Formats: sequence, C-alpha cells, structure tokens
Amino acid sequence: MSAINYSVIVPAFRENGNIRPLVTRIFGALSQVNSPVNPNEVEVIIVDDNSRDGSVETVEALRREGYNVRIIVRTTERGLSSAVVRGFREAQGDNMLCMDADLQHPPEYVPAMLAALSPNKQFVLGTRYAKGVEIDEGWPLYRRVISSGARMLALPLTSASDPMSGFFGIRRETFLKARQLNSDGFKIALDLLVKCNIPGEAIAEVPFSFGVRAEGESKLTGKVMLRYLEQLAELYWYRFSGLIVFASLLLLVLFVLMARALLSSYGGLDGKAQSKY
Repeated sequence: MSAINYSVIVPAFRENGNIRPLVTRIFGALSQVNSPVNPNEVEVIIVDDNSRDGSVETVEALRREGYNVRIIVRTTERGLSSAVVRGFREAQGDNMLCMDADLQHPPEYVPAMLAALSPNKQFVLGTRYAKGVEIDEGWPLYRRVISSGARMLALPLTSASDPMSGFFGIRRETFLKARQLNSDGFKIALDLLVKCNIPGEAIAEVPFSFGVRAEGESKLTGKVMLRYLEQLAELYWYRFSGLIVFASLLLLVLFVLMARALLSSYGGLDGKAQSKY
C-alpha cells in the first residue's frame, strides 16, 4: 500500500446527502489519466460534529467499497475552524487540503490543488476572483455582496486574492508554526495566512468556479457574520499591534515635546515680562 502524502479534510454537520458524491468525485478526479496526484496516496477525512444523520454509515459503506475515507465524530466540540484544525492534526499526509462538504468546492479541482503544494509553495488557495472565473448564477445576490465585502475587509491582512475562500491547502510544517489559532473563528484560512506569517510568494492560487449547494442548508447566519467581524478585529490586532503601539508611543513623544516647547515659550515670555518691572 502506498504511503499517504495527501490528506483532504472535510468539516461537516448534517451533510450526509453530500458525502457519497463528494468522496466518489474526489477519487474519480484523482483517478483520471492526467491527474498529477496518485489516488493511492490520498486520504479523505470527514470531521463530523455529531450529526447523527447517517454520515457514519455512509463513510463505512464507502470504505467497504475501497475508498480511503474515514470519519471523526466530535461529541464535545463544535465549529468549522476547530473541525478543520482537528482534521489537520489527525492527517497522515504532509500536504493537507480543506474543502466544504456541500460540493460548492468542485471535487474536480482537488488534484490541481494538492499538486500545487510544494516546499516553495506552502499554501494553496482556491480563488474565485481570478480572471475569467464566474460564480454560479444560482448563488444569491446577497451572498455575493457579503462575500465581496468580507474579502475587502480582509485584504489589508494578506496579499492573497481570495482570503475568504474555504477551499485551501497548507503544508504540515507550515501549519505547525501557527500560534494562537482562533478555533471559534469563521475563516480558518485567513487565520492561518496571518498567524503562520505566509509571504505572498509562498502562496499558490488555483482559479475555480464556485458552485451552489447540492444538499442541506447553508450555515451562514447573522451570528456567523458577527463572529467574522470579531475575528477580523483580533487578526488586525495580531498583525498590526506592534505598529499601533509604536504609533501611540510616537504620538505621546510628540505631544510631550510640543508641551515642553509651549511651556518653554510661555516661560520665556513670562521672564521678559518680569524683566520690565
């Protein structure tokens, strides 16, 4: 049996209807003649937040059919980011990819995404903002507006074109450098880009067309958007806190110098006034 060099992590909650088509399409794409990645070197890990919707049984059936897929069921934890981190920590491969279970990240792009990772390219990002890429017409306008707005707010933190993408990969050695990861955050890719301090030249980008959800319900809620804003505030402080402290100290020094200059000026005037009497 071939050694596992690649791990595909799929966080899931009540996604049983999507698991079979997701897994079969991933390995179908990897089995194509022109695939740059050997399917025997790939594992798929479903990280499920105790859905109790038949996901475990579906994965067991897929395993019996020969697919290298396993499921981790979490009973005491919840949340997208923490699920991805758990999957990365349990992965066997040194090249790790995260994708959604809802088929909005087309499995046919998995081979190109995995192949893009290398010692020189520590991070790969599926981008929806490359030239010629179109978002599925079935994606609601309000979702497009939210996505674009969230992306604009994140751009000062990284040079990546689509830091909001949940379709991304990272090398193990880079992932292990991360400190203070926000397990409650909404966008783990953005968190990793900032906290692993990944430079622009180490990021590979693969254009892909964003699809519409096949089964289940969207997890985007007002609470999730609020958590994203909280995450942004934390990341801005993480990235720019030194600059903010320096600027504050500089302003304080300038204020003290100005105050001393003004006091000296008034002191000089008082001295001249007293010398007349």
